[in-house]
Amino acid sequence: MPEPTPNDSIRATGSLVCVGLNYKTTPVEVRERLAFPEAVVPQAVKGIRELPGFAESVVLSTCNRVELYASHELPEAVQSHDALRDYLVRHFQLQPEHAEAMVLYKLDAAEAARHLFRVVSGLDSMVLGETEIFGQVKAAYKTALDTGSTGKTLNKLFQQAFTVGKRVRNDTMIQRGSTSVGSVAVDLAEKVHDLKECRVMLVGAGEMSRTCAQSLLSRGAKSIIVSNRSYDKAVELAEEMKGRAMKFDEWEHALHEVDVIISSTSAPHFVIKKDQIEQTMRKRRWDPLLIIDIAVPRDVDPAVNEIEGVYLYDIDALQAIADEGRRERERQLALCEKIIEEQLAKFGFVGE
Repeated sequence: MPEPTPNDSIRATGSLVCVGLNYKTTPVEVRERLAFPEAVVPQAVKGIRELPGFAESVVLSTCNRVELYASHELPEAVQSHDALRDYLVRHFQLQPEHAEAMVLYKLDAAEAARHLFRVVSGLDSMVLGETEIFGQVKAAYKTALDTGSTGKTLNKLFQQAFTVGKRVRNDTMIQRGSTSVGSVAVDLAEKVHDLKECRVMLVGAGEMSRTCAQSLLSRGAKSIIVSNRSYDKAVELAEEMKGRAMKFDEWEHALHEVDVIISSTSAPHFVIKKDQIEQTMRKRRWDPLLIIDIAVPRDVDPAVNEIEGVYLYDIDALQAIADEGRRERERQLALCEKIIEEQLAKFGFVGE
């Protein structure tokens, strides 16, 4: 991926715009309705690019945010904002009440670029300074690039964003400590249980589960069970973590053996239901069970939290724990923001 030169301007072609929502603007029960499964993102970026007046697009969809970046030739930015909002309503077939609950931020020009720079740097994340978002943005950009949905405007924008993200990582201490949702989830497990005596099940073997497993292993978890729809991936992660793999149609039978369940699948529906956990708790003789649901859409039926002895936390509930680690990182914010403003000026956004 080529690095931009100092004379490059993000505004070389088209007008830059971003429309999105995140954990700060929208609760998880609304965000999960708007999550783009990975398999449909290529069609989504093509669909946006084909809207009247649009030339380029990138779709960023994670557990904490859904953002559409685009370049357009429309006379007014507000027209492009409205067009992207209408696209989301149509794509997800939102009912009027759900469309009404969709609170979007609508950014253009320098505001859109500044926002992306902050996102890539981990400054807009639930866990300030998290590292996972950098890779997620790179993956979103690569998908758009591979489908021919980017051009001069977004290519320069995202290349510049990655330059900013690298500088923030290398020149500040914003990412010191627990810097991912996965590691914060393990922090929560450690507060409830002695990990050295704790048995853990990971439902899902993606990057988030891998982060959790690495943290659990480093903190001395007694045992780890990994279950995933792709059994090969479960085996690979379990071997790496010196744990045990389990086929996806069998994990339910082992629930009573574990003290903590961390679920992060890409299923469009609940995979852990109230009746399953009720049976599990009877087998456990009502010993406490911690369930951490870091998936969007959510993996665990919220009704599970009504069961005696069960403690359920979804991704929004992790916010309180994330706040505990913010103090040291917040001291670095001014330096990070200075880097971002320098890059905005360097690449053409001066005094905006």
